[in-house]
Amino acid sequence: MSTTPVDPTMWTSLLHAGLVGSFMRLPHVPADADALKAHGAKAAIYGLPWDATNISRTGANYGPRGIREVSAQFLTYNATLDFDLLDLSPVDTGDCDVVLANAVETFARAQADIGAILDAGALPVTFGGDHSITIPAVRAVRERVADPGLVLVDMHLDTAPDVGGEELNHCCPVVRAVDAGFDPAKIALVGISGWMNPRTELAYCREHGITVIWLEEIWEKGTRWAADKAREIAGAGDGIYLSFDVDSLDAAYALGTCCPSPGGLTSREAIELVRGIAQEGLVGVDVVEAAPSLEAGATSPTSLIAGRVALEAMAFHAGAGRRG
Repeated sequence: MSTTPVDPTMWTSLLHAGLVGSFMRLPHVPADADALKAHGAKAAIYGLPWDATNISRTGANYGPRGIREVSAQFLTYNATLDFDLLDLSPVDTGDCDVVLANAVETFARAQADIGAILDAGALPVTFGGDHSITIPAVRAVRERVADPGLVLVDMHLDTAPDVGGEELNHCCPVVRAVDAGFDPAKIALVGISGWMNPRTELAYCREHGITVIWLEEIWEKGTRWAADKAREIAGAGDGIYLSFDVDSLDAAYALGTCCPSPGGLTSREAIELVRGIAQEGLVGVDVVEAAPSLEAGATSPTSLIAGRVALEAMAFHAGAGRRG
């Protein structure tokens, strides 16, 4: 028998062999504050497989499962950063117990679960689901944080007051965050562009003083400028909630989503933005709109970048970029 010390970041067999079901095979701990505290968790994955409010292609209810399935392609260790995510003792709390066709009850359950994660002192990392799943997350954050900021990375403004009278829609998360008590002056919408932003939504931003960082500005000034500006705006209060919609990416990188976006961000630009926004810490993060059933192939590229975004957010939240 070898006496060589075991490297816990080294693979020993097939990446996709063994039991599956949790993100990166992290231990499962329920969304219970006492259980999470007992484990020492500083980050907790939470799935919200909900896409019943979508105005376009459905399939994001498979997002949490799809991201978990492809997560075997990642290690917890990043050699470039010399950082191991296991320093956060991360766990997977499983999925929300969805009430079919009932956004009010489903979101109430999700808000309670995410609140328990926050009460345990852990970073909630929520996998959607369509973008309406941000609503229970920001409500849970606002119940516990006096003056949080919000950064939305998206192709779309998502500032619809309602859609056909329905307020719990994936076009409405920013307005619901403001309703919950987020200060519009501490909200930055990053990467906005394209042909899916109505006049009503732009008018809401202008009337409430919400900062829009257009995709074309990122082309001109770069991702570092955009991340710094977003962090300055949203970080002026008691912490930043980051919501990342995979449709902010060019459809060449993220076709498996509800509203594919030609001309969006590259994968590298997305990673640079997330690193820059998260580098001083977060109060929560979600990654939404991954719909792996909407693209061909055994491995979903959209789920891969969604998982990568979650890893980058957790790592830089924990100070990976500040290590010498």
